[in-house]
Amino acid sequence: MRVSFILPVANMSGGAKVAAIYARELTKRGHQVRIISPAPNSVPMKRRIKQWLSGDGWISDRAKRTSHLQDGGLDWRVLERTGPISSEDVPDGDVVIATWWETAEWVASFPAQKGAKVYFIQGHEIFPHVPADRCRATYRLPFHKIVVAKWLRELMGKEYGDSQVDLVPNSVDKEQFFAHPRSKQPYPTVGLLYSASEVKGVDVAIAALERVRRSYPTLRVLSFGHAPLTRRLSLPGSAQHFTLPPQEFIRQIYSGCDVWLTASRSEGFNLTAMEAMACRTPVVSTRTGWPEEAIRSGWNGWLSDIDDVNGLAFGVNRIFDLSDEEWRAVSENAFSTVANSSWSVSADAFEEALERAIWRAAKGEIGGGTPNC
Repeated sequence: MRVSFILPVANMSGGAKVAAIYARELTKRGHQVRIISPAPNSVPMKRRIKQWLSGDGWISDRAKRTSHLQDGGLDWRVLERTGPISSEDVPDGDVVIATWWETAEWVASFPAQKGAKVYFIQGHEIFPHVPADRCRATYRLPFHKIVVAKWLRELMGKEYGDSQVDLVPNSVDKEQFFAHPRSKQPYPTVGLLYSASEVKGVDVAIAALERVRRSYPTLRVLSFGHAPLTRRLSLPGSAQHFTLPPQEFIRQIYSGCDVWLTASRSEGFNLTAMEAMACRTPVVSTRTGWPEEAIRSGWNGWLSDIDDVNGLAFGVNRIFDLSDEEWRAVSENAFSTVANSSWSVSADAFEEALERAIWRAAKGEIGGGTPNC
């Protein structure tokens, strides 16, 4: 197959990471794969100065220049301009894949020779900072949809009337994320993904950890993310934050924690939760994305409602309160939760979904391709 992935931007987000993984896996299988992304937007100087004066530090373009696509082995083209991407930027092919609501708008206008139109949906992108009506309209486009979680497949059927949706769950790289059985840390340690994005709920996580610190004054916090800490979202306790750490170092962060905390208000999947479990770290999470499907409170972590500060604090405390023997059991359960996942198996399913899209396009059920009937 000749496959084109259309990205809104190439960065260190989980969505870009997953797209890059499938591009590599398809390339290994002998397919011709190209990834196309616009040039990143530059941060306006006025915004840089405003954030610096507020005490939240200087905004760097480093995160915009860093991407999961930079590891090599990919046919990746970055345009010299910002979006949108037009059909002239995309080679003729068998499949063209939109990866974000804006890219779905772009792909919708492409002629048939660019390939069967696929919408790779990694979240329900109805956020305050996006035009909701336009975003919802993209889920009704005549594309073949691939989703990463059960809740997204159900949503596409119930809210958007599409029952022919392929579910291809994310996985975890066992060669990158692993840990040997271990005891609890010398000091109670919690880890989290740090982000200033409201949807990630770091403000809620911080409030929960402040409550945890009342019971555990020696609380230690480890975090990593695309950007440095800000004064507005300062971490409690003895905190260490790593800005854009090397991918091989992230495993050490996960395996250095007794608990991984995620307080997201919305998640398509939540790959970091799965990676933490692969490193034998129990996860305390809000009921969003994959954790809602995978976590059993008290067995491999703890679930809490969205924005429930007390519930999250309670879950972290419950894990900290375990004896070393009890914690080891929960740690092993977390590991077993993801033990059977495989990017190779997921890539097989993704490949089959693309083949199904070509077949549907040929029948005229979706856009793109050349109908033969």
